[in-house]
Amino acid sequence: MSALEVAGQVLAVLGSLVLLTAAVGVVRFPDAYTRISAVGTASGAGIVLVVLGALLIAPSTSAALKALGVVVLQLATSAVGSMAIARAARLTRTPMVTTFDELAAQEAPDEGTELTARTGSPSRAP
Repeated sequence: MSALEVAGQVLAVLGSLVLLTAAVGVVRFPDAYTRISAVGTASGAGIVLVVLGALLIAPSTSAALKALGVVVLQLATSAVGSMAIARAARLTRTPMVTTFDELAAQEAPDEGTELTARTGSPSRAP
């Protein structure tokens, strides 16, 4: 096994781990916007690493041209696709979910304010 094949396998595994991280983000993140961010960011890097790893495992001129085409198209369409999905989510008024700040909620009653669970911003209590 040559050093080129080992480097290719390492890149392919790293790319797979990046894509796995994006998949976990899709499951764990609370709203559409953070999910889009996870997938859009990780898919570009993950697929590029996997393709470059495959190129190093089986190098040839035709494979290099195909890999170049895949990388260019992936990087171009990943950003545009993520932007289009985020815009569609915004136009359909998909709500953003923020986390609740428990420390601010503990401090708020002393000041006569309470936090709204949805926005996390203080609002005056009646």
